[in-house]
Amino acid sequence: MTRTAKAGLEALLTPEESVLVLIDHQPFQFANLNSHESTMIVNNVVGLAKLAKGLDVPTVLTTVIEERGGYLIKALQDVFPDQKPINRTLINTWQDRNVVDVVEKTGRKKLIIAGLWTEICVAMPAIQAVGEGYDVFVVTDASGGATAEAHDMAVRRMVQAGVVPITWTVLAGEWQRDWADEARAAVTTPVLAEHGGGSGIALAWELQLLATPPTTGGVGV
Repeated sequence: MTRTAKAGLEALLTPEESVLVLIDHQPFQFANLNSHESTMIVNNVVGLAKLAKGLDVPTVLTTVIEERGGYLIKALQDVFPDQKPINRTLINTWQDRNVVDVVEKTGRKKLIIAGLWTEICVAMPAIQAVGEGYDVFVVTDASGGATAEAHDMAVRRMVQAGVVPITWTVLAGEWQRDWADEARAAVTTPVLAEHGGGSGIALAWELQLLATPPTTGGVGV
């Protein structure tokens, strides 16, 4: 039965309701990634992973035939050094019971997916999971396809099926929700500063201004 929380406050993501699945960020997939610049996807998925870890969002790492396609990229594996990715033969991650069992055990129904390639290894599990009652969100800028058209067509297809596209910094904002939550901000702020590009630079500047005491008196001569 498909869920219907697509609007209103309930539709926004919280760390407490989310579960993250990262699919096939491996050398073979990066070798034919042409929809985005590879270093951007690496930056974004590592930032996403750091946020999830810092905010206690259960995260599943999975690879496909890693003995041929390569191990998970080091920058991502380093975020979870003690977690061995689930290695699959199935192209569709959601047909692998090892992955689904881990997600089901969390009891969470807001499923966030990012992976390579968007048109196959992201679209297939996203479409299946949304049909099985999950609210599915795909992080489009931590995913990528063999071509820009393939990525774009996959996102359109997923939207028609009820999947919600989102970018990783938007997800960070929904997870943070309130800057008065200092414990959460202590996780979010350094990750955005390191991986947020121009937005991270602007945030660091804003924090500098907030920490700088106002000057007194006139301008010196």
